[in-house]
Order: sequence, then C-alpha cells, then structure tokens
Amino acid sequence: MKQLLFLITFSLLSICSFSQVTITGKITDAKGNPIEGANIYLDGTYDGASSNTQGNFSFSTSEKGTHTLIASFISFENFVKTDKVENFKNLLIKLREDVNTLDAVVINAGSFDAGEKSRAVALKPLDIVTTASALGDVAGALQTLPGTSANEEDGRLFVRGGDAEETQVFIDGIRVFSPFLPTGNNLPTRGRFSPFLFKGMTFSTGGYSAEYGQALSGVLALNTINEPDQEKTDLQFMTVGLGVGNTQIWGKNSFSINTSYINLAPYQLAFPDKNNWLKPYETGSGEMVFRHRTKNDGLLKLYGAYSYTNFDLIQEDINFDDGFHFGLKNNNLYFNGSYKQRLNNGWSISGGLGYTHDNSKVNIQEDRVNNAENSAHFKVKLKKRFSSRFKLSFGSEYFITHFNEDFNQISGNSFNYSFNNNIFAAFAETDIFFSKKLAAKAGVRLENSEITNEVTFSPRLSLAYKSGKNSQFSFAYGRFYQNPKNEYLKFANNLTSENTSHYILNYQYVKNKQIFRTEAFYKPYNNLVKYDGQFASPLSNYNNSGDGFAKGVELFWRDGKTIKNIEYWTSYSYLDTERDYKNYPTSARPNFASKHNLSVVGKYWVESWKTQLGLSYSFTSGRTYTNPNTTGFFNQETQNYNSVSFNAAYLISQQKILYFSVNNVLGTQNVFGYNYKNTPNTNGVYDRQAITPNADRFFFVGFFWTISDNKKDNQLNNL
Repeated sequence: MKQLLFLITFSLLSICSFSQVTITGKITDAKGNPIEGANIYLDGTYDGASSNTQGNFSFSTSEKGTHTLIASFISFENFVKTDKVENFKNLLIKLREDVNTLDAVVINAGSFDAGEKSRAVALKPLDIVTTASALGDVAGALQTLPGTSANEEDGRLFVRGGDAEETQVFIDGIRVFSPFLPTGNNLPTRGRFSPFLFKGMTFSTGGYSAEYGQALSGVLALNTINEPDQEKTDLQFMTVGLGVGNTQIWGKNSFSINTSYINLAPYQLAFPDKNNWLKPYETGSGEMVFRHRTKNDGLLKLYGAYSYTNFDLIQEDINFDDGFHFGLKNNNLYFNGSYKQRLNNGWSISGGLGYTHDNSKVNIQEDRVNNAENSAHFKVKLKKRFSSRFKLSFGSEYFITHFNEDFNQISGNSFNYSFNNNIFAAFAETDIFFSKKLAAKAGVRLENSEITNEVTFSPRLSLAYKSGKNSQFSFAYGRFYQNPKNEYLKFANNLTSENTSHYILNYQYVKNKQIFRTEAFYKPYNNLVKYDGQFASPLSNYNNSGDGFAKGVELFWRDGKTIKNIEYWTSYSYLDTERDYKNYPTSARPNFASKHNLSVVGKYWVESWKTQLGLSYSFTSGRTYTNPNTTGFFNQETQNYNSVSFNAAYLISQQKILYFSVNNVLGTQNVFGYNYKNTPNTNGVYDRQAITPNADRFFFVGFFWTISDNKKDNQLNNL
C-alpha cells in the first residue's frame, strides 16, 4: 500500500513538473546597463519575479497558450510582449525611459506656466492678487515677468517690442476679442475678468503653439476651474466698491458667479486727482461659469461675462484752454462655451464657441462716436495619443468680426465706416519625446483671410534638451501673422497681414522651490502698416511697406527656499527694437518700448501677526519722444521710471481678511512723455506739458469674507 501511494505521488509531481514552463531573460536600460529590482510577470496571474543585480530573472508557470508578459520599473516605460508562453525564454528586454516623469524635459521656450500642477511655475494664480503693484489684475501681475514693458498710463500687455494689440487673450481655448476695459488717455485699464474663476494660465511671450494665431507677439491662455471642491460665498467690501461671489454644487453640476460694482466718486472725494470729473469712473460687471460632467466623463463649461463702464471728464491739455473733454459709455457681453471628451483608442476631442458684443459711445470734445463690434470664434480640436512618446493634435477654427462706426461732428457732418473681417484657420501639431532628455514640438498653421484676400502658412518648431538633473536648454522658431488693426481696416481695403518670425533660445534651472531662467530672442517684422498724415484718418494713404525688429535678453529668478517665510522673484529684460511703421518718417524705437525693465517682488508671512506683507519695485529706462524744438524724430528720452508698491493682508479670523495696498509709496514723479503746443510761442519755441500719472499714489483698503462649510478655507488664497 505504501509503495502504491509513493508511485501515485511521484507520478503527480512528475506530471506537474513536466507541465510547467520556465520563463527567463535579462532586463537592461537602453545603454545595456542591467536593471536590478524590475518586476516581470504574466498579466492576470500571480506568476512573476524580480531581476537580480545582473538584471537576470527566472520564474516558472503552469500557464499555457498565449499570454502577455509585462516588465516594469520606476522611471521607465513598461515592456509589454504577447506570445505563446513557451517562447518567453532567454529574453533580452531593454526598458526605455519614461518621458512623463517629473524630471523629464519640458518644452517651454517663450512660455511661462501659472498653475498648481505645472512642473516649473514662474507665476502662481495666487500671485495675481498678492503682488503689491498688480491690484488684483492679471495683466498687472504679468508685467512683473521678463519680456513685458511697463506702461503705467495704459495698463495692457506690451510684449518684446510689440504694441498691446499684438497680444491676444483666450479663455478655455476660445479667443476674447475685447479683454480689457475701455478707458481714456493716461487712464490705465484693467482686464475685464476676475482671477478667482481661473485655475491657471500660460503666458507666451513668443514661439507659441500652432493652435494660436492672429498674434504677433504674445498669447495669454486662461483656463477656468474644472470642478470646484466646495460650496461657498465670498463677500468683498472695498474703498472703491463692492463684490460678491457664490459657488453651488449639485450632482455632476456646479455653478459659480462673481459680481462687482466699482465707483470712484468716494475715493476721488477723499483723494482728488488732476482731472475734472464730470461723471466719476463707474463700472459694473458680472461673470458666471456653469460646469457639467457627463456620464462618459466629458466636461461641458459655459462661461458668460457682462461689463458696463461709464465716465466723463475734462483733462488738462496744453492745446485746449478749457481742457480736453472726453466721455465714454461701454457695454460688453462675452459668452464662451467649451467641451472636451476622451474617446476610444487614445483619441480625445475638444472645442467650443465664443461670442463678443462690444459697444462704445464716445464724446470727443463736441463730436460723437458710436462704434459696435460683433465677433465670434468657432473651434474644434482632435488629439491622438499614440504613445507616451508621440502625440498628434489637429483642428480648425473660424473667426467672424463685423465692425461698424458712426462718426458725427458738431458741424453736422456724419460718416460711417464698417468692415467684415472673417478668417478660416487649420492647424496640426505633434509632440515627440525621443527620450527623457530630448523632445520636440512641430506644427503648422494655415489661415485664409477674407478681408486681405490671402492665405498664410505658419510653421512652428520647438526643441528641448535636458542638460542636467535640474537644467535644460530650449529653442523655438515660428512664423506669425496678424491682420491690421480695426483703426486701419475701417479706412482701407488694400492692406495685407503684418508678419514676424520668432527665434528664441532658453535656459532653465529648477530645483526645490527655486527657478532660474534666461532667454534670448530675435524678431524681424515685415509688412507693417504705414500711412501719411498726422494721424490715421479716411484721408490717409495706407500701405504695408513698414518693417522693424526686436531683439533682447531676459533673466528671471524665483526663490521660495532660502529665507524662511519669504518668497520673492526678480526679472530683468533688455530690449533693442526699432520700427518704421504708422506715420514714422524713419526707423526708430517706439515710444512704448523701454530698453531696460526691472521688477522685484517679495512676500513675507509674519506668523505672530497672521499677516502677509508684500513689496514690489518696478524700474524702466526712459522712453522716446519727439522734441520739436530740436531736429530729429524721437530725438529725446524721458527720465527713468521708478515705483515702489506695498501691500498687507491681515487674517482677522480664519475666514475674514483685511487687505491694504498703496501704489507708488514714495510718490515718485514719473513722466511718460510730453505733449507739445501745436504752434510756437513768440520766441519760436514750442511749449510743452509733461504727461504724468493722474495721482501720485493710489490707496486701496478691502475686507474679504469667505462663508463655507470648511471653516479653514479663507480668501488668503485669493489675496
């Protein structure tokens, strides 16, 4: 009996041993170096092993037929092979580096990311409302970055020698046609949109994606919050007005709304400026975002914004004894709908539409101007992820613009100017990661403009090479086109697109809350609009014979590590630029461009005071102007611009904050240029008037209160 049991047991063991297959092989990296500790296993089973110090592995399995073998190791892409089990012998497996790791190369020449998930954040969303000089304005915060020129009397973004119209703004990929509030001479504007609804942004000072067009110098892409984390109400009580915001969440839906009303009458009563305000500056605005997550994980977002602006004033002017009268009423409606959805097999689709209605009624002395612009943007984009190393995106878009202006003179003469500016565009772009150290983005954009009757071709290329653990080099090239401004198109129908090329070389070092980057660029301009006469008018002759260039070097350093509770950044830009455009008699540096621009921003958290203190310093070298008392064009420069701003945010309680700021603390007497008398005096000299800020300083006090179930949440994240 014992002999029988022994024979049965031996037979069973023999059958089992003969039915098993031994899987063997070796794991190495791309250079042939062995990888120790890699996991190798048959998918869907418990059979597997780890590689030894020589990279060798071996394990047995009783599985039969076709199976999938997987080899994985941190910072490397998985190896996947499907075959018959008996063929998994003496394998030589080479793992490729994972290009999606945090230490992989990033294509970033010409771009600054601002978002909590960005790998190298130059500017955080929080910085928009905690930078002393920005006053809660997106453009104001971005002016502390290299590549921008501070124009305090304007307020918009002037990027690398380009004027403000050369930078376009997009929300969730859809263009905003009128992103700034209208204003008058020497009255700085602000962006129309509250920063509290955005989760992040990308600010490109050049070399941007083929997805974006109609911008010669820069692109600001804002992304609204996908899904809020809680319901809450935000209240704002300010020396210049009131504001309220609320967020509601139900199921897979959420709705956020922000409204504000600003009236400077009380402020101007306490701190009068040099203008004679017939109607004080007044603006009301509201914006909302509705979000819906679909069953198949798609995301629909509907964004709407409305703003109303009204003011009337008389400004000192050397050529008008009683001052220059200017009044404005503006209504602006913007709608944006976007949708994105993941599809099967690595495909995804996104797109949307936007509509802008902007109407301004302007009083210029005794003349009346009424202009209306209706614009729309339709866009669709497809993206295919073939692998972590190769991605393809392509799409098309259509822009529609109708502009109409009625000009009525006090003399009784009336004029009407209108045009349609419609553009069709198609784009395609690939992201290629050759390794963790080398990546490229290549794209092309085609545009067909009806008003200029031309088709343009814009190639774009970016390369990035990781030179060390924390450093990388990047290069970008691109061709960019933009139709002429409305102020020219309403008078001329013989113009073509203005264009430029971007050449950018970038170096970046990122390590533990520290960022250093430097960038050099060169931009040649062609086909710029020129006209004759003192200013653009229906009597002027227009052509595209203008040209120019812009080149420079920029530096940026941000440090949140060296000094406890202190975070600071500093940026410097050197700009060499000249243009022969508009009515320039010769090539010259435009009067909005400064050769040297410096910004220093610091923030200090005082734990014992529960207070954040902030300080900002801005410096720009003198800007050009023409002195008619001497020969030459743009023959002199203003004095250097200097401004120091301060702010403080005090945490009264966990959800209540008192905020204070003052711009130009030292009351520096800055000069932006000079306005000369049209005729000389009895001595043959043209008298002049300095163009200076309307007030030496600007004070702001606000009380901010957050009401939510999470009692630890507060608006310090919004200040």
